[in-house]
Amino acid sequence: MVIYEIKDRAAWLTINRPEKRNSLNLEIVNLLLHYMDEIQEDDGVRALVITGAGEKAFCAGADLSGMGSGASPTDLPSQIGVLLKRLALFPKPTIARVNGDCMAGGMGMMLACDMAYAREGVRLATPEVKVGLFPMMIGALIFRNVSRKKALEMIYTGRPYSAAEAEDMGLITRACPMDRLDEVVEETLSQITANGPLAIKIGRETLHKVEYMDLDPAIDYLCYQLAHLIKTEDAAEGLKAFLEKRAPNWKGR
Repeated sequence: MVIYEIKDRAAWLTINRPEKRNSLNLEIVNLLLHYMDEIQEDDGVRALVITGAGEKAFCAGADLSGMGSGASPTDLPSQIGVLLKRLALFPKPTIARVNGDCMAGGMGMMLACDMAYAREGVRLATPEVKVGLFPMMIGALIFRNVSRKKALEMIYTGRPYSAAEAEDMGLITRACPMDRLDEVVEETLSQITANGPLAIKIGRETLHKVEYMDLDPAIDYLCYQLAHLIKTEDAAEGLKAFLEKRAPNWKGR
């Protein structure tokens, strides 16, 4: 149900359930978490891409048809919450390749990623209110990406937004022509994986810690982390390579 591939120093996780619009069940969520543990420990992997199989859906959210099949009704939402937090705090850059419609929990996965590229023609929505539910966990991520007025319109109406609208309101990084989605994702990956992996790792952790700090302690902590980063082997190699006009040989130290 999840395809795991490594291509050019990037890990790709593809939800492989197109007949169910790549909706999430417990098995898929647990597989994604398992593979993310492997990816985190693999020093050869510099970035993570999450996408869906086929062209109709990136992810339609939780599989509502399976929520009444013996398991507690809170089991799947709880595990999706774990997945969203894992994605949001993942120590390597994350990209959502939005190949098809992105709904509900799928929207949460997309927003938990650092970057999101969607092909023109897809729809993005939080339709939970249409079935008497509400985008609870997703709401925390929506308000970190979109203005309050725009977010509340989307949540309360449940209407779908186009990729262009989603880009305008900050839901996605960029809307791409249908035939250029993979090109844009791969170009971004090549740029990320060419950069210093240790700098990105330390910088990512630092930004997470200072995001909600007051300005004064945030700047102090950022200065402290920069001083630590300057002393690394990678920083010395990066400066030397710059002066010698060559590509750096990163060691991750």
